[in-house]
Amino acid sequence: MAIDTRELNTNALQAQGITIDPLDDTSMVVNMGPQHPSTHGVLRVVLELDGETITKAVCHIGYVHTGIEKSMEYQTYLKAVTNTDRMDYLSAHINNAAYTLSVEKLLGIEPPPRGQYLRVMLMEVQRIASHLVWLATHCLDIGAMTVFFYAFVQREKLLDLTEMMSGVRMMPSWIVPGGLRGDAPDGWLERAKEFCDGFPKALAEIEDLLNANPIWRDRTQGVGIISAEECLELGVSGPTLRGSGIAHDARKATPYSSYEDFKFYVPVGEYCDVYDRFRVRMAEMYQSREIIKQCIENMPTGPVNVDDRKIVPPPRRELDNSMEAVIHHFKLWTEGFHPPVGESYVPLESPKGEIGFYIVSDGTNRPYRAHMRPPSFMNLQALSKMCAGRLIADVVAVIGSIDIVLGEIDR
Repeated sequence: MAIDTRELNTNALQAQGITIDPLDDTSMVVNMGPQHPSTHGVLRVVLELDGETITKAVCHIGYVHTGIEKSMEYQTYLKAVTNTDRMDYLSAHINNAAYTLSVEKLLGIEPPPRGQYLRVMLMEVQRIASHLVWLATHCLDIGAMTVFFYAFVQREKLLDLTEMMSGVRMMPSWIVPGGLRGDAPDGWLERAKEFCDGFPKALAEIEDLLNANPIWRDRTQGVGIISAEECLELGVSGPTLRGSGIAHDARKATPYSSYEDFKFYVPVGEYCDVYDRFRVRMAEMYQSREIIKQCIENMPTGPVNVDDRKIVPPPRRELDNSMEAVIHHFKLWTEGFHPPVGESYVPLESPKGEIGFYIVSDGTNRPYRAHMRPPSFMNLQALSKMCAGRLIADVVAVIGSIDIVLGEIDR
């Protein structure tokens, strides 16, 4: 008795919650992932192929689900900050800020100017570092190995800046409710200026390798097209949205952390393809460098935290001389603070797109609900439209152009 392998394959997919209607008896259903280097994490894409042409692509996620959001609801507001680092682990400072700004909105507080400017500076350092990882891995997926090394040399300098500030290269949890865990150390601004001075030349060298490279253009131009209307329907944001011609950036649309003080422009694409998304991110790195320069040149003096010992721990030097400081320190780290009953959401612009935390307070010392709007999760929905009608080899280029992180998608 002959076995219908096509029927067995379809039944197996349906058992896993995936439904693909066969085009005809000549089409083939294959898995890309979940263990595949170019999916940038544990992502499974089920592809139906007519020859080498994709007729349908379905994403299957959840392989690295950690329950981070639920874990945050069982920690005090201050301790929950550390969870945000582990979602988009390439954008820790911005994740910290997204959560922190929502909590500060509940508390009705705002850090002083120096704290705001340092936040902006850290977030733009993180944006460039994240884009450099995207650039390195995106090029490596398509075959441009040299760019990987060039990009990581520059990223190392940015990680050194983060380490100099916080003591760690990744997962700093440095932006917290009320301000920051500490001021910039001596020499930090000067070292950041050194990076800004040398970065344009380094980035221009990378662009010289790619912009007019015929192989790079063949692999990216006219590939993964998605219109502005389709982006809006799917909730796509960030460079993927701007690559389709819509100049929406939360730093401009709804300024936060003093972004209204800085001059920068929002780059957009015209042809809605992988190449446009590449050009948008490259331009964004130049703009982030300009913002960092403005931070250095106009950095305010004064404190970096709000003057409220019930929200921000007292300086360590006070603990030796003040019993009141010891009490505040003990109460804050054991019990935390109690925001008033309410809810808040503040949209930020992460390297991937709009990020924000919907925080619900019931008046206790921990969030009743902490839910993240993850840009990678929203943007991944566009993969099916981008891949339809393209060759299977183009999936690698399309996934890289979206710039996803599975830790943020699964949470």
